[in-house]
Amino acid sequence: MIRNIIFDIGNVLIDFCWREHIRRKGFQGETAERIGKAMMQSPVWDELDRGVWTNEELLQGFIANDPELEKEIRIVFSDLGTLVKEKEGSSDWIRSLKADGYQVYYLSNYSERVKREAASELSFLKEMDGGIMSCTVQTIKPDPRIYQMLMERYELLAEESVFLDDTEANVAAAGRLGMYGILVKDVERAKQELAELLKENGLQRLKQENV
Repeated sequence: MIRNIIFDIGNVLIDFCWREHIRRKGFQGETAERIGKAMMQSPVWDELDRGVWTNEELLQGFIANDPELEKEIRIVFSDLGTLVKEKEGSSDWIRSLKADGYQVYYLSNYSERVKREAASELSFLKEMDGGIMSCTVQTIKPDPRIYQMLMERYELLAEESVFLDDTEANVAAAGRLGMYGILVKDVERAKQELAELLKENGLQRLKQENV
């Protein structure tokens, strides 16, 4: 019986607007694409979310991917406040699940800098029962340890939890631990899948059985 809903944040509750962020910094065309490959599409970006490397170490990692764009990369990395944007309806979605009796948590690969510099795009956090961002535990999905940390911190049972994420490997990792999983490629479709899953395995069914 599902009692807990666990959300990834990026591309589920917020949009990761890195292309728009680069444009806002004044870069377009081939230069913008090269910056994206050197930064947001690089494995070095995972280290931003992991929260172990310093800003200068991250910069050097990005610059090493495309040394000709050092100046541009430094400009793009100087302020991350426009990197994300909250999806319309995220808070309403969470409130509706809470109203139906579910506990709602987040489990996200997320950096301390983006959390701080784009704090206004995380208004839905106050609606949730808690969660873990990777930067606070220096571990990123799909490492099973970060899922286990969430389970232990809030005394959750995997078989009573459903996890929504936009990355297949992260959903698969949750499944191996015994959770239900929903891969989010379209939020409206994900809402429908979650509603159907909860109808069959959630508190609504439990209430019906107890009538």
